[in-house]
Amino acid sequence: MANQLLGATELGLVYGLMVLGVYITFRILKIPDLTVDGSVVLGMSVTAVVTNHGFPILALLLAALAGMAAGTVTGFLQTKLKIPPILAGILTMSGLYSINLLIMNGSPNVSMLGTNTVFSMLINATGVSKHAGNIIVGALVCGLVVLVIELFFRTRLGLYIRATGDNEEMVRASSIDSNYMKWITLAIANGCVGLAGGLAAQYLHYSDITSGSGTIVIGFAAVIIGEAVCGKKSLTLGFIGTIIGSILYRVFIALALNTDFLPNYFLKFVTVVIITIALAIGPVKEAIASSRKKARRMKENADA
Repeated sequence: MANQLLGATELGLVYGLMVLGVYITFRILKIPDLTVDGSVVLGMSVTAVVTNHGFPILALLLAALAGMAAGTVTGFLQTKLKIPPILAGILTMSGLYSINLLIMNGSPNVSMLGTNTVFSMLINATGVSKHAGNIIVGALVCGLVVLVIELFFRTRLGLYIRATGDNEEMVRASSIDSNYMKWITLAIANGCVGLAGGLAAQYLHYSDITSGSGTIVIGFAAVIIGEAVCGKKSLTLGFIGTIIGSILYRVFIALALNTDFLPNYFLKFVTVVIITIALAIGPVKEAIASSRKKARRMKENADA
């Protein structure tokens, strides 16, 4: 069981940047971007090919750039061709299926067994255990990217993006190009997703064309869990919450599937239950607080 929880933590850190990308579009820009299911596989396929040529660090950088390119395409469809956000994401995601197969030379999967990765590089250099090495790499990459994203959203451009998500009409009235803000945000978000895909490929030692199926749902679940734990008081807590939510989601899944009550094919059902519970936490808290206020007022009136 301990190994399963460690594995869940590692996987949560690996996919933490994917959740960060979902959070940026879903919470900051207020757009559900379905490009994620395709851009995460894009990052995996690029990383698998480049890593197999002996360049694991370069592979991750190229995975992030590939993800940004995918986000740029979605931004173009949304802002220039005026295609609705959800449909634009679906179109990009569908197109990426063929692109990912092209990158992997027509093969549905590419193995990386025996290939040097950033995880094995750290483990070999420091002599730490496999679990420790995986967690250290995941934490370092997630921490660095979260720091960079946090600093970016404190710049003037970042504030423009946040304002676009809050009130697009006001931004336009202030002579700020809201379409340009959307374009940049989608590129940054999918860059995080592509990097997460690259890390996942090196962690799992393979890239598979079907690996992106349901990724956006997992991202939403982790975002909601992170918000339930860390709250919504600040953007910093939101960014940190994405990583925590990603880890907790994987831990919950591991605990649920480790019981004899549920078979392994109930993964999606467990995901739906987790999302439902996380979404219900806020309304339940509000209902409890409201009932307490009502009881307090009734008591005050009775005493008077």
